[in-house]
Amino acid sequence: MADSEVLRRLGDQLFSRTAGAPLVRGNAVRLLRDGAENYPAWLAAIRSAGRTVHFESYILHDDGVGQRFADAFLEKARDGVPVRVIYDWFGSLAKTSAAFWRRLRDGGVELRCYNPPRLDQPLGWIGRDHRKCLVVDGRVAFVSGLCVGRMWEGAPERGLPAWRDTGVEIRGPAVAEVALAFADTWAATGAPLAPGAMAAPGLRAEGDLDLRVVASTPGTAGLYRLDPVVASLARRTLWLTDAYFAGTSSYVQALRAAAQDGVDVRLLVPGAGSDVPMMQAVSRAGYRALLEAGIRVFEWNGPMLHAKTAVADARWARVGSTNLNLASWMGNRELDVVVEDGDFGRRMEEMFQDDIGNATEIVLHRWARVRPAGDARRPRARGAGARATRAAAGALRIGNALGSVLAARRVHGPAERWLIAKGGLLLAVLGGVGFVWPRLLATPLAAFSLWLGLALLVRAARRRSATPAPRPRAATGGQAQ
Repeated sequence: MADSEVLRRLGDQLFSRTAGAPLVRGNAVRLLRDGAENYPAWLAAIRSAGRTVHFESYILHDDGVGQRFADAFLEKARDGVPVRVIYDWFGSLAKTSAAFWRRLRDGGVELRCYNPPRLDQPLGWIGRDHRKCLVVDGRVAFVSGLCVGRMWEGAPERGLPAWRDTGVEIRGPAVAEVALAFADTWAATGAPLAPGAMAAPGLRAEGDLDLRVVASTPGTAGLYRLDPVVASLARRTLWLTDAYFAGTSSYVQALRAAAQDGVDVRLLVPGAGSDVPMMQAVSRAGYRALLEAGIRVFEWNGPMLHAKTAVADARWARVGSTNLNLASWMGNRELDVVVEDGDFGRRMEEMFQDDIGNATEIVLHRWARVRPAGDARRPRARGAGARATRAAAGALRIGNALGSVLAARRVHGPAERWLIAKGGLLLAVLGGVGFVWPRLLATPLAAFSLWLGLALLVRAARRRSATPAPRPRAATGGQAQ
């Protein structure tokens, strides 16, 4: 066997085991940009359905776009096509009315809500279903970062541009992997699907692209393992787009090591148009460590950058729902497509270069201050909201720095030493408050401990009652009857 073939097989084995997803060959993949390309493709596929429509989304907004999708679902249900929809309880909270869901249920759409709150699971709300996928007839699938809502279309008549986002359309054998991912979430919310309700049997090759469908569930961390591997293997470029960047220390170190080894590492994140200002503040709090290593950071100038993509060396590309933060990597159900193809990778690079044409590069300015390129001064954020987001970002960074100091995990650079001093001061203040006003800290802790303790006792009792009684053992000393 030639050395190149051995290396190819070893590489395939490394990626398959790291991501927990096999390489599926023979697919056609179409890159879809923003709601203007994704939504028409989704709706056309739904309207063409003759066997099943399976849709999973973190949020379905009760607005004009949401009603358009509801109409499409109801039309198929009236035609006798099974339509199954999964939405996340927290994601759609205060965004979708009860009347919206009632209309779908009354029209024959099968609805399931992922992870609604429960008294016996005080921390159950942490894990969310953050996936965005559509599978029609088990023959075509869509995976993206887009939810359903008017912000992804914008309002051109009022001069409001759409949110920036990316998705893919898949045809070929890999559709079965997306169908299985949907079926897994469906089973997590109730009775499972019958095998015949998933992918169409005998999916034939539709193209020549090799890809992996990485379907993460809470605790599996497929992309959390894969992303640092990609950063380590990149030789020329690693270009990342992320909506809510808050990289862990290990991932940031992987990016820094790649940049210091000569890899062109770039990160594109939302700017002032972020829909979650606190996450923007968290991302900005981590810029210094990236910039000091030579990583180029860009902030999007549009209303919101919601895409989650990556491309390395124009050979490896990722599109999906996973953000580069611990909640996505470890706590949520996420779904991403990893394509290993040079032509597709080049299209991803072209899209990234087009995007940074509408972005502002962030640089280390005089006295090592982080500022937009070309700006002599950076405007200060004002108001209580801005102070709150800065405080949240600072607390996260301080916690990160203190944790690594106390565990003696690594040596800290100049960018983090002041965080250690702040963390020490914060802990000293909390200790003083505990001595002077002990109830101020003890009462909330006691209330939460009581709730958590009762919930654990209830769950233990339920499991005990559900455990079958032990079967009598056969008598020893002779042949079992």
